[in-house]
This record gives sequence, structure tokens and C-alpha cells, in this order.
Amino acid sequence: MTYHNANYHFEDCVAVVTGGTGGIGAAISHALAANGAQIVSWDLKTANNYPYVQDIVDVTDPASVDAATQRVLERFGRIDFVVNNAGFAGSTVPLDEYDINEWHQIVNVNLTGVYHVCRSVVPAMRLAKQGRIINIASLAGKEGTPNASAYSAAKAGVLAMTKSLGKELASTGILVNAIAPAAVKTTLLEQMAPAHVANMISKSPMNRLGTVEEVAEMVAWLCSGSCTFNTGAVFDLSGGRATY
Repeated sequence: MTYHNANYHFEDCVAVVTGGTGGIGAAISHALAANGAQIVSWDLKTANNYPYVQDIVDVTDPASVDAATQRVLERFGRIDFVVNNAGFAGSTVPLDEYDINEWHQIVNVNLTGVYHVCRSVVPAMRLAKQGRIINIASLAGKEGTPNASAYSAAKAGVLAMTKSLGKELASTGILVNAIAPAAVKTTLLEQMAPAHVANMISKSPMNRLGTVEEVAEMVAWLCSGSCTFNTGAVFDLSGGRATY
């Protein structure tokens, strides 16, 4: 039997993807655009090979996020999908060895940045009485990865925020969900020791890394009309590794 990808219709929809120009963010952008969505990337940098609208935005700065939201609304008149994908892993060290400033930076990007974006876009979605917010969290937020306490704590916060905001908006037409991937094959892995990557693969019952396309496909489903009764939910993407 051959399995085929689902078909979605996102024509007339505007999607904001934070950290949209590389890795998982680029794959999400391509998947949504392939189904008709207009894409706007909010990132700290622009990319020459990124074919969609780009805006330089610092998610840790609420003024920067608010200004970017207004630019999208002025240009397109709507925001249908928001994918909070921007992230920063930081150093891999024991908790008591973290540089304090780096700890705060990791939390500011991965947790507070998601708050800034949600805070800024929700009012427009409330007025429209519709919208989808997808937060890219991590299995680290559920399991607590050793030597990554700041990242794990921040992603755990994203999961709790997703559940809270999902309940707050449950009757508004806005759905809020999170994805918790295990290790995904990106260029980031090229910076890691082969033994460390091999260890991550060994933890997966499927014995492989996830792909950026697999993350993007789940985002597309969460944005689609097929997703109607899921909000405040966490979707594992772990190759069987997640246990709860």
C-alpha cells in the first residue's frame, strides 16, 4: 500500500513563521506555501534563498514583535496561522556551570519570545474569530534533557503555556497546540560530535532522527480544517521515544 500526503487548502491564509528562514522553519514555510498560504518569516536575519516575505524581528523584544504584527496586518489585513519556531539551544553543560546570562537568553528566546508573539497576535485573531497558533516545543520539555536544563525548562514552559492559552481561547475559534519533537536532522547536528548524534538516534525506537519535513507536515495538519477539536494539546513527534 502506498500512503499519500494529505491535501490542504490554505489559499487566502497568511502564516507567520518565527525563525522561518532555516531548518525546521524553512520546511514549515515551504509546506504551508505549497498549499497556498502567504508566508511571512520573522527572524533575526534574512536569507537570500528564502522566497517569501521576510521581516527582521527579535522575539525577545516585545516592541519589535508588536511592530512586526502591525506590518503584517497593514500589508495583508489578517493573520491566520502563527508558528512559534524560533529557538536557541545554547551550551550543553551542567546546570551549575551555565553562564547566568546565557541561561536567561535561552529562556528569553524559547519561552518569553513565544509569549511576546502570542500576546501580540491574539487580539487580531480574536477580532477575526479564528486562527491557529502552533508552538514548536521539544521532547526535552517533557523529559528534561541532562546538561540542557535551561532549554528543557523553557520548552516545558512552552507546553504549559500552550495548555493555558488553549483553554483561554477554546471558545473563540482560535486553536493553540504544540509539537514536541525529538532530535530532528538539521544542519545544527553537524556542529555536534558524531557520538552525541549516535546517542540521540539510539534512544529512538525507530532508530533514526526525525526530518524537518515530518515536523512541517504535522504543522500543516494542525493548521488545516481537519483539526477542529484539538486545542491546548501536545503532539509528540519522537519516533516512539515519548512515554507520556
